[in-house]
Amino acid sequence: MSGLFPAFLKLSGRPVLVVGAGPVAASKLSGLLDAGAVVTVVAPEVRPEIVARGVRLERRPFEERDLDGAFLVVAAATPEVNRAVSVAAEARGLFVNAVDDPQNASLYLGGVVRRGGVTLAVSTDGIAPALAGLLREALEVVLPEELDAWVEEAKRIRVEQKQAGIAMGERRPRLLRALNGLYQ
Repeated sequence: MSGLFPAFLKLSGRPVLVVGAGPVAASKLSGLLDAGAVVTVVAPEVRPEIVARGVRLERRPFEERDLDGAFLVVAAATPEVNRAVSVAAEARGLFVNAVDDPQNASLYLGGVVRRGGVTLAVSTDGIAPALAGLLREALEVVLPEELDAWVEEAKRIRVEQKQAGIAMGERRPRLLRALNGLYQ
C-alpha cells in the first residue's frame, strides 16, 4: 500500500452522505455535525439516536443516485453495501470512509484530539483502528492543559513575525522561546 496523505477537511455547509444507521454510523455523526456538515443518512432502519440528531433521513436501501451532490461519503453498513457504495463513489471521484472496512475505503478517519484550538489526528493506515484510539488517548494525557495559551501566543507571535519580515526558518526557534517565556 502507498503512504497516506493526511489532511483536515472543511465540511461546513457541505453535503455528506452516511450509508447505514447503526451504532457505527451514529458514532460518526458527532464529528461530521461538529464540522458543520449537512448530513443525509440512508438506511432501511434507523436507530433512535440518529433520528434525534436532526439529520436528513432516507429510510431505504442505498441507491447510486444518493451520491448526487455529495462531497464526502461514510459507508457504515454491511460489507456488501459498503462495496457497492465504494464502487459507485470511486466512479464519481468521491472519497469514502468505509468504517472498519479498509478494502472498501479510500479515506480513513483517525483518532482525533481537540484541545485549545489544536486538532491532532493519528492513523494506523486503516489496519489497527484500536491502536489509533489508544494513541489518541495517550496524546490527550501528554498535551499541556494550557494549550490554548500556546495557541494565543503563537497567533500573536505570527503576526509580529510576518510584519517584521522574519524568514520562515527563523520563526520556530523564536516561537519556542516565546512559549518558554509563558512559564517564567
